[in-house]
Amino acid sequence: MDKQQLSKDILKLVGGEENVDQVTHCMTRLRFNLNDNKKADKETLKNTPGVMGVMENGGQFQVIIGNDVPKVYNALVGNMSKSPNADASSGAASGNKQKKNPISAVFDFISGVFTPILPAITGAGMIKGIVALLLTFGWINAESSTYIILSAIGDGAFYFLPIILGISTARKLGSNMYIGAAIGASVMHPTITALLAPGENVSFIGLPVVAATYASSVIPILIAVWLASYVEKAIDKVTHASLKLIIVPTVTLLIIVPVMMIAVGPLGVIIGNGLTDGINWLFNNAGLFAGLLVGGTFSLLIITGMHYALVPIMIGSIATLGFDYLIPLMMIANFAQAGSALGVSFKSKNKQIKSLSASTGVTALMGITEPAMYGVNMRFKKPFVAALIGGAISGAFISFFQTKAYVIGGLAGLSGIPMIIGPTFVYAMIGIVLAVVISAVLTYILGFEDVPEAAPTSATETATPVSTTSVPVVTEETQAQDEQVFSPITGEVRPLSEVPDPAFSEEIMGKGFAIQPTEGRVVSPINGTVFSLSKSGHAIGLVSDTGAEMLIHIGIDTVKLKGQFFSPKVQAGTKVSVGDVLMEFDREEIEKAGYTTITPVIITNMHQYTSIESAGRTTVKEQELLFTAKA
Repeated sequence: MDKQQLSKDILKLVGGEENVDQVTHCMTRLRFNLNDNKKADKETLKNTPGVMGVMENGGQFQVIIGNDVPKVYNALVGNMSKSPNADASSGAASGNKQKKNPISAVFDFISGVFTPILPAITGAGMIKGIVALLLTFGWINAESSTYIILSAIGDGAFYFLPIILGISTARKLGSNMYIGAAIGASVMHPTITALLAPGENVSFIGLPVVAATYASSVIPILIAVWLASYVEKAIDKVTHASLKLIIVPTVTLLIIVPVMMIAVGPLGVIIGNGLTDGINWLFNNAGLFAGLLVGGTFSLLIITGMHYALVPIMIGSIATLGFDYLIPLMMIANFAQAGSALGVSFKSKNKQIKSLSASTGVTALMGITEPAMYGVNMRFKKPFVAALIGGAISGAFISFFQTKAYVIGGLAGLSGIPMIIGPTFVYAMIGIVLAVVISAVLTYILGFEDVPEAAPTSATETATPVSTTSVPVVTEETQAQDEQVFSPITGEVRPLSEVPDPAFSEEIMGKGFAIQPTEGRVVSPINGTVFSLSKSGHAIGLVSDTGAEMLIHIGIDTVKLKGQFFSPKVQAGTKVSVGDVLMEFDREEIEKAGYTTITPVIITNMHQYTSIESAGRTTVKEQELLFTAKA
């Protein structure tokens, strides 16, 4: 998939650059804040190659891409005339935003704040898990300087979380990020920490300051920066332009930091502790039911993006209690999705479906579930139901034994195993195995409507549907012979895996090699007949005198040029010999138009051959041996 072209298509279909207020991405999704969601062409986006799904949640317009989302995001931002987050970075007010209901606004706010900081807390959490593992096996001494330094690396992002959140929250709200950081830094200052630690009476201009611990806290800084965004904008309106740089930040800090210490901080701590205590009570008193419910529905939360609302609770639980009940259940849900995808791989008779479900199942085992959920389980429906059941049963099991996570970090998959290392580790691992096995077995038993195996691909089928002129090809069923294929183009020889189109790179169309042209001419690689020629000129189908069916596909997505820059020299039915000119094309103009000219040269009736044997060249000229198809 051409990431540049995909990003252009997405930008156009969400209503154009003028409709994008902000955009960010998580592990698998582009998350847009659009000025008007109604301007987005949702149905066309869903059917765009490279897009796995589209949904609206919490006011966000989410485009699900899969593992390649960082590349698509970078291409998308690069195609925009200005940064879509420039307003938020500078503190200027962003464009008009559509109204959201309060619940949607809260979820949008939380996900928008936590998505950008996940790499920092994930990396720090993984280090904390690794340190715990080293300490458990006695590979490191708790008194050593190495342990102290590693612990500081792991703890730093969590201890100073108010500063990190101050930046991210201000960015999301469209206020100055560095004022947000300064608010967090003020309450984390060592003298303030020392002043509030003893629990003695503290006051500010006669008003009592309630003792509160801000290290690793979440809610106080969220509320404080939210208030600061209004104060900052109000002061900005009434301040002369020449004094804004001095007056706006000064007054904002002088108002917000004391308010945070006097009122917001204690209120935030009370709310945070209340949520943590509530979750703790639920699992202590109704653990099996809680695990059944959460384990069985967590995938639904992931689909809607609402799982980000639980991140503050997870962080707060570990900060105050030293453990969290929700993280293991999130892992269980992910492993259940992996199990169902693997179950599809075992059950399906379709080679392409088996390959897709196996690869997405492995990805889900690593904690990235969207490809498995959208590409396989939800597509076949029953496997998704099996995953929910597997997650519920396994969730009930681990909750019955009060399984906990002791750090936060890493994806909720195999890479997140260090998070659950502790007294309940064995029960967590049993639950993970149960989630995979139960979901896979249920998927196999329940079954699904499999996709019939496609008939052997013929050379008339190209990576994209095209109009062609063709003549019937009548061949007798004879014993296949080795077929020598000579290079149709001068250029660099590349493996098919480098072609940016899965139809070729995954050898769905057939086997062979690709050539990166250095000249704009195509000659016949075999003695035979031209039996199809696309009207756009970018694809030529040939059949050799010995029955080998071939496809030469000039560039990727070049069908969209509608024949521009291509000049065919033959037509369907033309008899050709090795070296006869088939096509001329303007390589430079095609590339200027934004298309790659890499050209797959493949055998499409591979069922008649056992293997492809390369001639061993890295560069090739016209009519030099490229490969041999072994009968």
